[in-house]
Amino acid sequence: MPRIVTLTMNPAIDVACVAPYVRPTHKIRSSEEQLDAGGGGINVARVIGALGGDTLALVMTGGATGTLLETLLTESGVPWQALPIAGRNRISMNVQDRESGLEYRFVPEGPAVRREEWVAALSVLETIEADWIVASGSLPPGVPEDFYARAAAITARRGLHFALDTSGAALRAAVSAPIGLLKASLGELTFLAGRPLEDPRARDEEIALLLRAGNIRNVAVSLGADGAVLGGAGGIIHSPAMPVDERGAVGAGDSFLAGLLLGFTRGLSDRNALAFATAAGAVAVATYGTARVDRQHVEDLYRTCLKTLV
Repeated sequence: MPRIVTLTMNPAIDVACVAPYVRPTHKIRSSEEQLDAGGGGINVARVIGALGGDTLALVMTGGATGTLLETLLTESGVPWQALPIAGRNRISMNVQDRESGLEYRFVPEGPAVRREEWVAALSVLETIEADWIVASGSLPPGVPEDFYARAAAITARRGLHFALDTSGAALRAAVSAPIGLLKASLGELTFLAGRPLEDPRARDEEIALLLRAGNIRNVAVSLGADGAVLGGAGGIIHSPAMPVDERGAVGAGDSFLAGLLLGFTRGLSDRNALAFATAAGAVAVATYGTARVDRQHVEDLYRTCLKTLV
């Protein structure tokens, strides 16, 4: 079975809860509290494992919160390897307001990482056994903007596949590197384009431009309620969103990415891999917590999604 190793440079302890309402200066009593080890790569690894894939999460951990993060990873069954840092890992907060139906997400920037710490992370990529290296999430302070470009270069030199899901300057610096799969949101694709992408045709044109540059083999864009798009050697495929009751969106994009990678490693066609990814993302949206999916639920939605692709 192909092994998918994920890299999380800026993990978090995700605290999720429900509040009757959210008001300034009020003491808000919450319920249904849940703690998850979070961060892009961790979320991807959790879903890959839940769907039967072989995975390992490389995670920067430090301080008392890092110890708790490691405990949560072990309890959730995610195979992990620590990349130690001196700083303390961040804590993110997700609050669902029952009164308005809105979701509030509070995300700190993360700890400062020393040069020797991020260099050590790159050194691990030189030797780790994997078929895919998946770099997902933001970069914490102290890590250079071109870190993911360096990671992609190491992966390419070793003959491995590289997947990337990030934003901002780190995304801009990495798109000229060799990437097997670039996963972006509509906002991130718009950022790369430097212009509004107001309709499907404009989005498809930007995906085609990224592919024509030659160093990116596949581009996947998650569009929320508008579904998803996958561009590759076989052209551009669209998938509508699956109708589910939404319980939380944290980690939905990571679940989509995990499903797509599993589809690729299992030899599915681009069309079927996109359907599997769409199903995984939809199940995550329908489940409370960070990137939590049920394998049977994903398989059932996958069969339904196959009938809707264009």
